[in-house]
Amino acid sequence: MTTLASHRDHIAPADLLGGLRAARAVGNDAPAATLDEDGLRALDGGRNNDVFAWTAATTPICIKLYKKTDRQRVEREWHGLTHAVSLGSTPTPLWLDEDPDQPALGMTLLPGAPILDVLDPSSAITALAETTRALQSLPLNEPLASLERVDSISHYIARLTDVWPGQLADAADEPQTPDMLALLRRWETSGDAELLARPATRVYSRGDANMLNWLHDGGNTYVVDFEFSGYSDVAVDAADHIEHISARAIPDDVWSSAEAELGITPDIRTRFAAAQRTIALRWLAVLWKQRTKRVEEFTAQYERVRALHE
Repeated sequence: MTTLASHRDHIAPADLLGGLRAARAVGNDAPAATLDEDGLRALDGGRNNDVFAWTAATTPICIKLYKKTDRQRVEREWHGLTHAVSLGSTPTPLWLDEDPDQPALGMTLLPGAPILDVLDPSSAITALAETTRALQSLPLNEPLASLERVDSISHYIARLTDVWPGQLADAADEPQTPDMLALLRRWETSGDAELLARPATRVYSRGDANMLNWLHDGGNTYVVDFEFSGYSDVAVDAADHIEHISARAIPDDVWSSAEAELGITPDIRTRFAAAQRTIALRWLAVLWKQRTKRVEEFTAQYERVRALHE
């Protein structure tokens, strides 16, 4: 890992982090036992990592204690946050503890509740689009300019080309398999993969379209979670916002009305449509593996993919 912490004057709380790491080593639930005495509150949405609000600090901050460090997650998040700090809609990175096994990042704690709870979805999606475009408008500098976003369109295509066909072959007797194969073959012959492999103007991307990363406090909209940061392009990122499975809570007409705000212009609409079909099919492949546990979501995504190919 490259040395990054010197970019900030704030000092990581070594004793606090040591206690959290020691508690984590005891067992998956052990960190919870240390929270109250250290003024920590566990936050939702960390998924692959443990995320805490540290209210005992002089100014409340958010601490992210990483579990996964593959794919340069820590570097991506530090550089992504530093890259976007001027916008005022993202956390400010304060310090980075570069522990070789369990690094931790401290950042300002943002206010607000999940954007999906906002009563007016149109205003929420407009704010999301404006923030996304503001991020994309920032100069794309190194090292992010050389790092394709995690879960990139090329990654999605590789999963559909190299992985899902084998999984379907192994489940040839499953009742849903013929329908999945039909959709996969339709995508393979559509030319979408070849179109998306063509060069496109690179812009900065957070790399994660999960709607749970967006917060609203009644007046302002904020976004968190930058560990998938890298470069992408406007058409792909717009499609990724719209086709992420968390976005199904937003009506299609709201998304359609926000396409211009997301940067979709006539000259990139063909690429945008190809990205929509590809990303939706990739989510179908993800849900196919959980088809017996997430039946409703799987069925809805199947209908979504069919509709996009009509």
